[in-house]
Amino acid sequence: MQKRWTVKAYQPNQEQLLQSSLRIHPLLCRLLVQRNVTNFEAARQFFRPTLEDLHDPWTMKDMDKAISRIEQAFFQHEKILIYGDYDVDGTTAVATVYAFLQKLYGNIEFYIPHRYREGYGISMQGIEYARDNDFSLIIALDCGIKSIEHITIAKEWGIDFIICDHHLPDAILPPAVAILNPKQTDCPYPYKELSGCGIGYKLISAFAQKRGLPPSDANQYLDLVATSIAADIVPMTGENRVLAFHGLVKVNTDPLPGIKALITLSALKEKLTIANLVFVIAPRVNAAGRMDDARKAVNLFIEKDVEKAAAIAAVLHADNFDRKEIDNTITQEAIVLLQNDADIATKKSTVLYQAHWHKGVVGIVASRLIDKYYYRPTIILTQSNDDKVAGSARSVMGFNVYEAIHQCKDLLENYGGHFYAAGMTMKTENVKAFQERFEAVVANTIRPDQLVPEIVIDSEIQLSDITPAFYNILKQFEPLGPENLRPVFLVRNVTDNGYSKIVKDEHIKFSVKQSRYGPAMSGIGFYMADKFSILADKKPFDMAFTLDENEWNGQTSLQLKVIDIRRPQ
Repeated sequence: MQKRWTVKAYQPNQEQLLQSSLRIHPLLCRLLVQRNVTNFEAARQFFRPTLEDLHDPWTMKDMDKAISRIEQAFFQHEKILIYGDYDVDGTTAVATVYAFLQKLYGNIEFYIPHRYREGYGISMQGIEYARDNDFSLIIALDCGIKSIEHITIAKEWGIDFIICDHHLPDAILPPAVAILNPKQTDCPYPYKELSGCGIGYKLISAFAQKRGLPPSDANQYLDLVATSIAADIVPMTGENRVLAFHGLVKVNTDPLPGIKALITLSALKEKLTIANLVFVIAPRVNAAGRMDDARKAVNLFIEKDVEKAAAIAAVLHADNFDRKEIDNTITQEAIVLLQNDADIATKKSTVLYQAHWHKGVVGIVASRLIDKYYYRPTIILTQSNDDKVAGSARSVMGFNVYEAIHQCKDLLENYGGHFYAAGMTMKTENVKAFQERFEAVVANTIRPDQLVPEIVIDSEIQLSDITPAFYNILKQFEPLGPENLRPVFLVRNVTDNGYSKIVKDEHIKFSVKQSRYGPAMSGIGFYMADKFSILADKKPFDMAFTLDENEWNGQTSLQLKVIDIRRPQ
């Protein structure tokens, strides 16, 4: 797949000023300035974030109302229901708030809607469950900000809501007794990008303060908060960086039994990073909701007994294995459909439908097709339980797939989502018309460059710059995530020194040098065997890569993790 390379602009004046105070490699200062770290104090907060850097939870709009309503429920012996979404952010949020409050108050339960029977957000089944079981207060986490109709019905039935949500509010808000969401236009809370679990953490932090409890009573759940930040792909800036940093410390030193059980099953032995949470822990948590019932994930997180936690983790591990088998099978079936499409070369979108595909993995399949096969807005559809067709959409950089789906709304029963991901349902007879309409909308609005994947490069570098001292500081850019992604470097005019080779028929093991007398470096390029001809002609080429460490036979060395190579432009 051909890629376009874009090198970020430099700000030499700010870089020089920062370098004069930090006295580290100028390229590291360049990376920091790109991340809005422009002075010594900002650098201290970036490299050494402390929990004292967190904002006062009481500055969040309605926090006083939320705490007061929970205390009222305690005093009047009301039944409290902790309600949350079925993904990682929702289940970690529910586990955090439930486990904290349950230590103080016994009349409390949690509720996770079933992904297929109830769908996302506040469901009528959930509200009916609360009514039928005499719950008078629901604390909604990672959902609720758009559930005006359902929360209005709950209010008529005498059920109050506290909403803890981080999704963008509409102009009209639900009739809740308190709404904790920093994205409200009149909320003075300084940081706007918390995860749903992050807002739940703020709620219990405020409650701990009100009750005179030590901060550790809330901070013991920071490993769950870090997992939510990693999985929900929120910006790794400000408070999210602080919470993720200290959450990783807890993951690596004193994880909750459920998290520890997942780590053990995953056979992770090295120090865990955000990437491990994203690609190893989060899929196993998500698998509970995708394959069966996400309540299992909450039960795992709140379980105190090590053996019982291990048993629940084993079930999630098995669910994830089944999920991988299913999404690999569907991906291969999807590829065959695309290969048999005579018009595939001219299309600007992918919309595929098979009634037997598993609804829980269609979003994963859409992402996989974009990443590895056809870089274009992609929708995967399957038959839903209610005799409707349901699907998930994923987009490419810079293209608003939600808006494209909105232009097909007359063909849909329901839809929702955001810029890069969305979901929809429709009648079976509308599938073909939807495929044609969506293709027409995309073809008329997408730019040609948006159909070519982009590699955003932080900085050009020389191989001689890459030293253990340089990498030791680079490692401290962790935790990595949106707005603080792993730095990507460009090195120009390198040549194969004769030791590069194809391994396992798919990958390239690189061994390159930049000048006749300069250092040689090794690297690995996964699924790049088709580009080996660029090395074989012995001419200079350019390389885009990230840096990591390679351990082999007890020895650790720096290596290039190659993203792409090309002949000099």
